[in-house]
Amino acid sequence: MENVSIGVIGGSGLYNMPQISDKTTVSIDTPFGKPSADLVIGTLQGKRVAFLPRHGVGHTYTPSDVPYQANIYALKTLGVRFCIAVNACGSLREDYAPGHLVIPDQIFDHTKLPRGGRSFFQRGLVGHVSVADPFSVELSQIIYRSAQKVTTTQAHYGGNFIIIEGPRFSTRGESQIFRQWGCSIIGMTTSPEAFLAREAEIAYATLAHITDYDVWHETPVTVEMVIETMRHNIANVQQVLVHAIEQIDLSAHYAAHTALDDALQTHPNAIDPALREKLAPILARRFANG
Repeated sequence: MENVSIGVIGGSGLYNMPQISDKTTVSIDTPFGKPSADLVIGTLQGKRVAFLPRHGVGHTYTPSDVPYQANIYALKTLGVRFCIAVNACGSLREDYAPGHLVIPDQIFDHTKLPRGGRSFFQRGLVGHVSVADPFSVELSQIIYRSAQKVTTTQAHYGGNFIIIEGPRFSTRGESQIFRQWGCSIIGMTTSPEAFLAREAEIAYATLAHITDYDVWHETPVTVEMVIETMRHNIANVQQVLVHAIEQIDLSAHYAAHTALDDALQTHPNAIDPALREKLAPILARRFANG
């Protein structure tokens, strides 16, 4: 299997970009089941990139049903070290308007269901990974600079991204409370995706594009509204991706790449051998010397 350093998680509009060449499709099985779909690997700006549709081909997974563990594990198996996640979102701020791009720097996880597993670590191997800054600062800055350079739309750096369970939209009361909590944008899929990426020592950042003002604004959110704005946003998202991927130094070492250095609490001799084997791609660097 070829080694790929960059991954992109998003919809079919991303891996169908005309700038991508030499595309192949890879099917990967993981100990956590199959990922959302086969991964499309293609060349973009001279670099091999793995594209994964988060909700599956044809959008068949709800936000709660997305196989997040399998998705991140599959990317790690390919050798992915940098992951750009594209998310449609609602705005909880007047100055973050529909059509704008946001590169958030914080997450508020307000989901409730297991979502297929929130951590790769479990009994037999305890890990406490720091996610004080859940997005890779270095990768986020690359995306933000790219957004400023290649689009005329407004791009915002920073903001608290609240993740709700879905698949329903918020009530007006919920939306108003989220605003009082200081949240900037709202979505349904970045948790536990971002946290699993950190456990896998993948530098992960989100390129969010605003589709609506959520329900706190005068106009209630509808699927039609979201789809219409998404069609407008996708061209900007594609431009940013192309430029950002060009800027990524594949040999760079970011803070996320050593996230497990001080995170594992279980003594090496006490680690469940079956679990260690199961998580081999995740633990490979940490236990490279035995």
